[in-house]
Amino acid sequence: MSCTSAPALDTLAAELRRRGHEAQLIAPDGREPWLAVRNPQVPMLAETVLAHNDWFWWPWRDRIGPADDVPAAADRVLRVLAATSGDGA
Repeated sequence: MSCTSAPALDTLAAELRRRGHEAQLIAPDGREPWLAVRNPQVPMLAETVLAHNDWFWWPWRDRIGPADDVPAAADRVLRVLAATSGDGA
């Protein structure tokens, strides 16, 4: 992973928090960082975001979007975490 993954994830976290979601950068010693994101209205809607080679990724290795387009990446993350009428929201 790129040494710039933590700053990229931190920038995405700030954008997601600005939009009302919970986002926490997790950076354990000796491991690559990741972002824990949660919909505060429906806490069971939560996901992990990674950063690698100038892209944001889901843990199942699908690209979310380029790290230099944080608003678009945030849009995609929020679509995945959006509450629908069947979610209890």
